[in-house]
Amino acid sequence: MNSYLQVQNLTRRVGDKTLFSDLCFSIGEGQKVGLIAKNGTGKSTLLNILSGADQADEGQVVYRNGIRVGYLEQTPNYPLDLTVIEACFWHGNETTNLIREYETCMASESQEGLQSILDRMEVLKAWDYETRAKAILSQLYITEFDKPLSQLSGGQLKRVALANTLIMEPDLLILDEPTNHLDLQMIEWLENYLSRSSMTLLMVTHDRYFLDRICSVIIEMDDETVYTYHGNYAYYLEQRAQRLEVARAEVARATNLYRTELEWMRRMPQARGHKARYREEAFYDLEKRAHRHLEEQQVKLETKSTYIGSKIFEAEYVSKSFGDRIILKDFYYNFSRYEKLGIIGANGTGKSTFVKMLLGLVKPDSGRFVVGETVRFGYYSQDGMQFDEQMKVIDAVRKTAEYIDLGGGRRLSAMQFLQHFMFSPLQQQNYIYKLSGGEKRRLYLCTVLMQSPNFLVLDEPTNDLDINSLQILEQYLQDFHGCVIIVSHDRYFMDKVVDHLFVFKGNGEVKDFPGNYTQFREWEKTAPSQLPADGGASKTDSHKKTLPPKGNGEGTRKPKMTFREKQEFQALEKEIEALEQEKAAIEAALSSGTLSTQEIIDMSIRLPVVNEQLDEKSMRWLELSEIE
Repeated sequence: MNSYLQVQNLTRRVGDKTLFSDLCFSIGEGQKVGLIAKNGTGKSTLLNILSGADQADEGQVVYRNGIRVGYLEQTPNYPLDLTVIEACFWHGNETTNLIREYETCMASESQEGLQSILDRMEVLKAWDYETRAKAILSQLYITEFDKPLSQLSGGQLKRVALANTLIMEPDLLILDEPTNHLDLQMIEWLENYLSRSSMTLLMVTHDRYFLDRICSVIIEMDDETVYTYHGNYAYYLEQRAQRLEVARAEVARATNLYRTELEWMRRMPQARGHKARYREEAFYDLEKRAHRHLEEQQVKLETKSTYIGSKIFEAEYVSKSFGDRIILKDFYYNFSRYEKLGIIGANGTGKSTFVKMLLGLVKPDSGRFVVGETVRFGYYSQDGMQFDEQMKVIDAVRKTAEYIDLGGGRRLSAMQFLQHFMFSPLQQQNYIYKLSGGEKRRLYLCTVLMQSPNFLVLDEPTNDLDINSLQILEQYLQDFHGCVIIVSHDRYFMDKVVDHLFVFKGNGEVKDFPGNYTQFREWEKTAPSQLPADGGASKTDSHKKTLPPKGNGEGTRKPKMTFREKQEFQALEKEIEALEQEKAAIEAALSSGTLSTQEIIDMSIRLPVVNEQLDEKSMRWLELSEIE
């Protein structure tokens, strides 16, 4: 396999912090490589060094001669007065530079070197560069080529930058968080494009489905060491678990031996002559191995959520539009206690506007949101992160609260709580301006959760978080005793957390699907023209038959089951049947006259328990049967 890229002994420091030291790895032709590391370990800095946008303190980056390298930055930066098509020529690459050279040559009187330029333009297919640009932009649903960049959303700007990179048809493509700000449709398009492509790839992403389906090699930066796994993300998880198990065993053996050697060092200072010097040197090496810290975060984050009543919120015929763009139209929904709702849809369909209306940050054109008195919101927004950059991490958290109530008389100090979010005591003394983008996002999430909300509204919480942070957040949300609304393009995250979806289709159409994202996509492939009959009807289409009359609010509406209530209802039928069978068997046995004295006592104790359980479950079954 031909080597496209070799990284040799790369070291990078920022102030007194070493991001990575003596980093070595290589990427071969055709490999699709995913780079995984914790926030703050320098992933984006490394990619900037590889692209030439930054410099390493030590070491070197060696590319194979003649290969084209394309780089998609995490946050694209363009002059906003450019149009979409101009942006595709703005970032210098071999082809656009050659086009400029051709235009300069044609404008000169002598036109010296024109033939050489024409030959090179044929080789690079420069004549149809603009055509290729428009073709890829169209595939990414960017069709207004003369539209100024200043009028584009963040997701649209990311798509322009992506098109700009793909147009080059690079031999090696470097992507930094390519799925950030892309909607699900675009993520799946890019996933299919990269899977089919033969180009070599190096990317950093937190999207685990994306990693698993594209990458055949995983490089992990951990503990100032690089580990390479030849397999997809699922294979990496298995092999990493084995590696950590072996490492723990090695540390345990070194620790046991260290105790013996430490005793020798203390007992025999007189033995440390020339002959014992080798043993003393070996002791310090052993001490380093025994004290090695395996950074494997197994914390279970928990906080106390305040009591939440049965009334959560009711959206009463809410309408909202911006000019000709309709966000909601006579939308009605009654949110139930403990619902975990995911919101998906293309960029610009109104997902973030919906949650801002719920929170009272944006006013609807008509209708209203009626929120229960016990509801206490915790809101994590895409643009809500505001810190004094000159503050220390610990001071920013203490500004919110000195202690966090976990319930049951337990509480954590701000310092202890930050450690649950993987901020070591040393990192807590850092100034916020020194944190990476992902670390700042983690700190922001910390300040939201520590306020003990009972209703979490999370707008794109996964952007910039590393995979370890996402796993902790997933576990927290699964165990959260309250309501959750999540707007996210992270399919894996949504599958783990939510129990049903609002699908924003555009033009005011919102559909309620009883399941997670993967289940929705599977259903959509088999029945794209209609939603399931069991509760998946469009709220905007079905409310006329089931909702109270619009106006004075009089009348009754038969509520619909939530996804969890449907699961409970189905389980109750089986449980009731099993209890009835057990009851019949006990009564038959007691009437048989063949039981021993102890068996009669045991069954006589069990029978009233079965009857009580039957009464409770039958009553609950009747309650649920009243719901559609």
